[in-house]
Amino acid sequence: MRSPMKPSLALLALAATCAVLATGGDASADAAADPNAQHREAASAMKRAKGSALDVKVPEVKLVREDGKTVTLSEELADGRPVVLNFIFTSCTSICPVMSQIFTQLQSKLGDERDKVHMVSISIDPEQDTPARLTEYAKRFHAGPQWRFYTGTAEASLTAQRAFNSFRGDKMDHTPVTFLRAGSGSRWVRVDGFASSDELLGELHELLAVR
Repeated sequence: MRSPMKPSLALLALAATCAVLATGGDASADAAADPNAQHREAASAMKRAKGSALDVKVPEVKLVREDGKTVTLSEELADGRPVVLNFIFTSCTSICPVMSQIFTQLQSKLGDERDKVHMVSISIDPEQDTPARLTEYAKRFHAGPQWRFYTGTAEASLTAQRAFNSFRGDKMDHTPVTFLRAGSGSRWVRVDGFASSDELLGELHELLAVR
């Protein structure tokens, strides 16, 4: 078991800012009238990032990339590169923007090495997240060519989520979690909570050191 990671104060502040913006700046907004209230409550409860080893059998499920190409997830992740993966949806106003901003920071810190890492974001709202919508989302977070976005059928998305034990029954219940793997055949590391880009980079370097 890996030791808990310290949360970044800037990151926690960013999460709080996203929550305030999502409620229009009104901290006393009626939760019953706010479809994202439950989602934000889950985000605020995840104040520490914690990593643990995980065995995952990546399913041979068909997904559609943001460029419109249909791919098999197991084959897509087996290109020899380390993988950093999360689950998001584009209409999310709390957890997902923070996680995506962390990925933006991670790709920046990878610098010239970023193309050697496969960054993956899979939609948990595939009925709304078309390839075109994912493309716009990717632009919003300045995603480089190494960071790909995937959608597909609802069944395909559920299969992927269940394989990584991240399905929580409803998109509003999903929690911040990131998965990392050094390469094909390697074990995954599951990082629950808001890990900073520095923490993810450290995990990645550690995985590659023992590869």
